[in-house]
Amino acid sequence: MRKITVSLLLLGFMLLTGCGLVPLSAHKTSSQGPASDDFHIVTSFYPLYIMLLNISADIDGVTVTNLTRNETGCLHDYQLTPGDLQKLQEADVLVINGAGMESFMDKIMAQFPDIAVVDATRGLELIEHHEEFDHHDEVKHHEEDNHHEEANPHLWVSVAGAAQQVDNISRQLAVLDPEHGEAYLGNSQVYIDKLRQLGAEMHEALDTAPRRHIVTFHEAFDYFANEFNLDVVAVVEREPGSEPSAGELAQIIEDIKQQQAVAVFTEPQYPPQAAETIARESGVAVYALDPGVSGPEDADAYLRLMRQNMEVLKRALYR
Repeated sequence: MRKITVSLLLLGFMLLTGCGLVPLSAHKTSSQGPASDDFHIVTSFYPLYIMLLNISADIDGVTVTNLTRNETGCLHDYQLTPGDLQKLQEADVLVINGAGMESFMDKIMAQFPDIAVVDATRGLELIEHHEEFDHHDEVKHHEEDNHHEEANPHLWVSVAGAAQQVDNISRQLAVLDPEHGEAYLGNSQVYIDKLRQLGAEMHEALDTAPRRHIVTFHEAFDYFANEFNLDVVAVVEREPGSEPSAGELAQIIEDIKQQQAVAVFTEPQYPPQAAETIARESGVAVYALDPGVSGPEDADAYLRLMRQNMEVLKRALYR
């Protein structure tokens, strides 16, 4: 296997920070032996993989591999496997979500210190985490990596946020791989246009809903709620897999009653029992919203998924 051929490109390479990116060809040397002509992009998890299927569509000489399995879901506390690390052996670029989503990046950088990293949220405005939940939290322009650990990383769940990430990724790739740069940017614009059309359809469907107070499973839908002016009055689990205590359950039920929330939303990747208990005790309906962290290898998967979420919300908000 050929070695990774990139150096000095981890934290200071983003366009939005004003630091220059160095094309990967500038670092390739003949001493590294024969190498494939393909430009190999590895994505950290499923939402980014779908974005890259669109950004790299029909570009000869570019391949995309997902680091984690497509059914992995969110990367909260995910532990890399030897097979995951093996996929990085031939990577030219690793595309990550950033904002603290990939807690395993220290391990990757220890083993692949010269790998080029494209951070999809670098330089974008992100919602900050707070102990007291409020989906109207202030957003912050993140220019330093140490701020990311305070941020909500689920930007892709917002359709507008996904479009921002697609643009962010394609611009960085165009600098790192100038041979295919024009194609990345062209494909990116095609996909962004589809996302904007989807967002317009969703606004038309949801903006006039008479009831807007909801409970979500965890904080994955904060950006989505901001985009479509929904009021998230509570979340079932602060972190997936961390079920609420009896006191927290009682508080969520009280919030639902006081705020007259219309529904509790589960996520298909996680057990629904806690949400169902809350719904039963508070007398509201249960629906499922999918944050798009798992699914098929299909470039249109995110578009279909969000249209499904739109139909679910129409049933919940107009009932």
